[in-house]
Amino acid sequence: MSDQDQQMEITNRFIALANELKDDGVPIHVISWSMLTASAVYSTFSVAGNTGGLNPSGVDKVVDGFRDCMNQVQEARKAELSEAGAELENEQS
Repeated sequence: MSDQDQQMEITNRFIALANELKDDGVPIHVISWSMLTASAVYSTFSVAGNTGGLNPSGVDKVVDGFRDCMNQVQEARKAELSEAGAELENEQS
């Protein structure tokens, strides 16, 4: 299985867990920020291990990667909604 296939499988597992938590009554904003925090912790571990941390340049690389990922997700989502004939609604208050 390719890295991309594994990434998609794991992404879907995280989303399934998030949906389970939502169905158990956890507010979606709490789930979202918890996933973001977990990603920050694990990203630090993946680069620096258990005994290190990121320098500002390392933080910038991770943040830039997240920004790129977020932009890709938004473009895909907009295309999906457009193809379905749905009207795009922006973020909720």
